[in-house]
Amino acid sequence: MNDTTSSDTTYSRVELSEAAQDLLRRLTERHGPLMFHQSGGCCDGSAPMCYPDGEFMTGDADVHLQDLHVPGVDAPVGFWMSRAQYEYWKHTHLTIDVVKGRGSGFSVEAPEGVRFLTRSRLMTDEELEAFGLV
Repeated sequence: MNDTTSSDTTYSRVELSEAAQDLLRRLTERHGPLMFHQSGGCCDGSAPMCYPDGEFMTGDADVHLQDLHVPGVDAPVGFWMSRAQYEYWKHTHLTIDVVKGRGSGFSVEAPEGVRFLTRSRLMTDEELEAFGLV
């Protein structure tokens, strides 16, 4: 599910906004290596939740979409999604962004007065082909 290369072009499933990269650098200094999990719940359950790496247990009910590389952060940030949610979103490209406001739950950014947010768009025909979705 990670990045794929097709005819000299690299495609990704997930990317990070500049604001998300900045926040991840700060959070990594405080919490160490991090990971994301995107569930399929309602309300905050559909927001990407950020945890210290390994604190959220993943398994067969989850799909590892990609390891995200943040400039200035040594360890990649794994991005996981529940398999059921992936079935709905497998044709989309995701951008993880940050917005003001406090989500609930155990995501490590909660005390910062911001929350992560997933923005999505349909993949292009080239992206769909590169990921074997056509």
